[in-house]
Amino acid sequence: MNHRIVIIDYGVGNLFSLQRAFRAVSGEALIASDVDTIYSADALVLPGVGSFEAGMRGLRLRGLIDVVKNAATKGTPILGICLGAQLLLSEGHEFGVHQGLDIIPGKVLKFEGLTQNEKIPHVGWNNISPPEEVTWKGTVLDLVEKASKVYFVHSYILAPRNKEHTFGLTTYGGKEFCSIVKKGKIIGVQFHPEKSGETGLRIIKNFVSAL
Repeated sequence: MNHRIVIIDYGVGNLFSLQRAFRAVSGEALIASDVDTIYSADALVLPGVGSFEAGMRGLRLRGLIDVVKNAATKGTPILGICLGAQLLLSEGHEFGVHQGLDIIPGKVLKFEGLTQNEKIPHVGWNNISPPEEVTWKGTVLDLVEKASKVYFVHSYILAPRNKEHTFGLTTYGGKEFCSIVKKGKIIGVQFHPEKSGETGLRIIKNFVSAL
């Protein structure tokens, strides 16, 4: 059975490299920005680079905020990537305070409080690991080993309100932060799977295989 995976085009994403990554694991993904196509999808990918406010504005201008929220409510799997992961939370604190999709309760906060001489933005390869009480087996992170390296580019971090929504952790500059959030079939990753080699392709393949 062919499942319709839709990569949401809301004006702030590296869409075609992501689409190529899906094709690399035999998962065809359609890029779309219209309401009907997105609402009828079997799974959604919310990519994005740039500021929280610009991301929400892009969704709002295309009439997609309620579409994405309704898809989450009806149980459609959603993969949020980088800015797309941040938009899943309740509010972002970049250039002011801006309302997010509020699919996963929490805030997106400035990356600060580093105890070592590291620079922001956090750019490059770093490790991801599950919290002690979390198993990745049977999820989008299935077969991804603890401390696997993935590629990050960000200046703000995910801060979910509820501990159970923290699904992955990363340390940078002596500060541990949430790099993966999960609530039911909704998952957000702060890194870029499409730029993360075999580990990233494994995550995308798992997302496709779960449909």
